[in-house]
Amino acid sequence: MGSSSGGSFWRRLGRLSASAAGITALAVVVSSCGLGQAEQGPPEPAESSAAPQTDAKTTSPAVKPPAAEEGWPRWGLTHTGVSANNITQQFEQVVAGSLARTPMVQNQHIMGFGALNPEPYPGQYFWEDLDSRLNLMQESQSKQVITLCCAPDWMKGGPEGPTEESAWGEHLEDAPYPQHFDDFAKLSAAVASRYKDVKYFMVWNEFKGFWKDHAKPADYKGYTTMYNKVYDAVKKVRPDAQVGGPYIGFDSNKGGDSELSGDWGVVNQNVLDAFNYWNKNKKGADFVVVDGASPTDAHELLPDEFGALSKFSDVTKWLREQTDDLPVWWSEWYFEPEDGSTNWEEPRRLAVQAASMMEFARSGASTALYWNPQAKKGQGDCQGCMWDPASGEETPTGRLIADFVKWFPAGAQIESVTSSDAAVRVLAQPEQLLLVNTTDGDVSTTVDGKEYTLKAYEIKWS
Repeated sequence: MGSSSGGSFWRRLGRLSASAAGITALAVVVSSCGLGQAEQGPPEPAESSAAPQTDAKTTSPAVKPPAAEEGWPRWGLTHTGVSANNITQQFEQVVAGSLARTPMVQNQHIMGFGALNPEPYPGQYFWEDLDSRLNLMQESQSKQVITLCCAPDWMKGGPEGPTEESAWGEHLEDAPYPQHFDDFAKLSAAVASRYKDVKYFMVWNEFKGFWKDHAKPADYKGYTTMYNKVYDAVKKVRPDAQVGGPYIGFDSNKGGDSELSGDWGVVNQNVLDAFNYWNKNKKGADFVVVDGASPTDAHELLPDEFGALSKFSDVTKWLREQTDDLPVWWSEWYFEPEDGSTNWEEPRRLAVQAASMMEFARSGASTALYWNPQAKKGQGDCQGCMWDPASGEETPTGRLIADFVKWFPAGAQIESVTSSDAAVRVLAQPEQLLLVNTTDGDVSTTVDGKEYTLKAYEIKWS
C-alpha cells in the first residue's frame, strides 16, 4: 500500500491546492463550526439483557433497507482535498485511533479530492497519494470505498505528464473523451486490482463533464457507455467487487413539472431522465448512487430547514421503487444552502444534521457518506469537520456520525414511534431512542408514556 508519511508526499502537498476540488467542497458543506450543544453521545450498550429504558411501540411497519453486508455501518465519510494523512504522522494516528473506535464507511477518489494524477502517462501509474489515503482508511478500520473519478489529462484533451497547476481548477471535472472510455475503464481495473481490500467502487462523480448546463439534458448516453465499460473491466479483474452508479445529483427547484416532488420542491426532470436512461441501459449495478441537497438550486429551504429534509426520504423511496430495491447510497448530502446565508449557530446546525440522518434511516437508505471538509492546520475554524484541524480530536459532528453508526447501522431494526409534540423528531430501535428538538426554545414531549424536556435544538439520546 505504500507509506502514509513519505517526505516526497509532504513536499507535494503544497501543490495539492484547492485544485483537487477539496477546498471548493468546503464552501458547499456547511457554514458554522463550534462545539455545539449535542450531548456527549448515547451510553454504550448494556451487557445485561435488561429491558431498555424506553419501550418504544411500533405504530407502522418499519422501512427496512435492502440486505447489506453483515455489520455494514451505513454511515461514513468521503475524504476531500485535505485529510488526516496530509498534516503530520502524529495527527494521522490521532484521527485514525478515534475513527477506529467506531469503524465506519470511508471513501476516496482516484484523482482530485486529495489525490494527484494516478496515470500521468498511458500505462504508467502513480499510486503514492491513493496509497496514503487507503493506509489511513485501513488504520481506522473502515469499510473502504473508492470513487472512480476523475480522469487523467491525456484522456480529456490535455497533455501527458503530471497535471499542471492550472489544469486542476480548469479541467479536473472534464469527462474523458469517448475514444478514451476504454482507457479509463483500464485505469479503473488497475485500481481494483491494486486495492484488493476494497470491495466497493462508485463510478464517476455527479456526471462531471457529462452535464455542463443543468438547464439542459445531460449526456446520459455518454455516461452510461463509460459506466458499462468500467463495470465490465472491474468485474473482469475482480468478480467479487461491488460496482454502483450513476452518482448523479438530485437537484430540485421550487417549481416545475416532474414525477418526484414534495413540499421541499421538484426534482429537475433532466435528473430523472438521466437516471432512468442509466437504469434501463446499465450492464449491471450492485447498488445505486446519488447525491443531493435539501435546499433548492436557488438556496431555498422549503418550507423550512427541517421540513426540507423529507426530500431525502422521498428520493430514497423513489429510487428503491425504480431499481427493484437495489441498495441506495447517498455519496454526498447537504442540508445548508451553499450561499452561506443561514449563519446557524452550531447547536442548530447539528440538529438539522441529526434530523437529516433520521430521514435516511427511516427511508431505508443503505449508505450515507458525509463530505468531510477538513481544513489545513492554521486555517482557522473547520466548518462541519469531524475532527479538530489542530488536535485531531473528535468534534460533535464526528461524534454524531459515530453515534448513528453505533445505534442505527444498516441492519438496525427501526421502530416507528411518535412524539406528542411534532417539534421533537424521534427515531428508535429496540435499545435506543433519539430525540431532536427542531425549535429555538425549550420543549417538553411525551414518547410512549415517558416525558422528555429538551433545550433549544438539543439532541438527546435515551
